[in-house]
Amino acid sequence: MTMDNTSEKSAGATKSGGIGETIRVIIEALLIALVIRTFAFQPFNIPSGSLIPTLLVGDYLFVSKYSYGYSKYSFPQSLEWGGTKISFPQVPISGRFWGAEPKRGDIAVFKWPRDNDTDYIKRVIGLPGDRVRMINGRLYLNGEAVKREADGFFETADAFGRLGRVPRFKETLPNGVSYNIIEVNGDRAYLDNTEEFLVPPGHFFMMGDNRDNSTDSRDMSAQGVGFVPYENFVGRAEIVFFSIGDDMRPWELWKWPGGARWGRFFQKIR
Repeated sequence: MTMDNTSEKSAGATKSGGIGETIRVIIEALLIALVIRTFAFQPFNIPSGSLIPTLLVGDYLFVSKYSYGYSKYSFPQSLEWGGTKISFPQVPISGRFWGAEPKRGDIAVFKWPRDNDTDYIKRVIGLPGDRVRMINGRLYLNGEAVKREADGFFETADAFGRLGRVPRFKETLPNGVSYNIIEVNGDRAYLDNTEEFLVPPGHFFMMGDNRDNSTDSRDMSAQGVGFVPYENFVGRAEIVFFSIGDDMRPWELWKWPGGARWGRFFQKIR
């Protein structure tokens, strides 16, 4: 009888220890993931078409957190679970440490300056001290037109979901970085003609590659982006690791064979 009781106690202890070990492993894994997300790479998905044709709705990408150093916005600010948003206290630091400034042509994630909370992703166009202007759809930096060449057409959907071909151009910045842009509404659309903007010290001018469907630094209103403080940068977009149609969800595995964009998997972002 005594042996039986000892055996039962031993089994209970083993079961209790197994549960405790599992919880410990889960907590350790979450802490490791949090450290990686904070200091190395953070995953993001593209919910809008402002960077078409470079990034598509349904792209999932990794952003390097170390590229621009760290600020208070590098640390998690909130967590959404089951439709509930949990906010964390903001890390009490100012400025950046181990920082390197963004370069022209980088695609970067940053906190929207109007609320310092919402994540935006755009291309870095203007550096501190630059003069930026749009004239008839052409980008001007410091009084000089940025080189732009016709590069065929790109098929995309309009606001009503109708597919159509739109002009595509290759734009080359003064530092040699080239990328494609599209002009859905030609060169006379909203924000295709602007005043000249002087980028303040410690700020950057951001634009989307989908020039007629991008809320960016050309819009200085309360709903626009305006100039982006260096402190607000989260990281640089590095690679598309996964991509699906914008009408799909990642967990809908049965749609993957026909809906996944296999050719975009592990594609480096430029």
